[in-house]
Amino acid sequence: QVQLVESGGGLVQPGGSLRLSCAASGTIVSIDVMGWYRQAPGKERELVATITSGGTPDYTDSVKGRFTISRDNANNRIWLQMNSLKPEDTAVYYCNGRRIIRGITYWGQGTQVTVSS
Repeated sequence: QVQLVESGGGLVQPGGSLRLSCAASGTIVSIDVMGWYRQAPGKERELVATITSGGTPDYTDSVKGRFTISRDNANNRIWLQMNSLKPEDTAVYYCNGRRIIRGITYWGQGTQVTVSS
């Protein structure tokens, strides 16, 4: 069982930046896809970005060009660099890992990101 722990959330002004970190309790090299999801109040959880074990990223359209996902298999961490933040980015951000063939999904407890002046 792999535990995921997020950090780095907080309050930031519009146009600012934050860097989220997700630390895994075990190895992530065998986790096929790691990613970040977010859930705003009153809304469903949505996918923000993913990165494969080989390092291929993908992003939802609303964050392309502003967010960057990265992964360090050796140190069992992933990050989400968020630039040019907007109020609509306000949400709880969750770290996620999926082992596709085994059908196993891991979730972190979430970290709050608030974009407000």
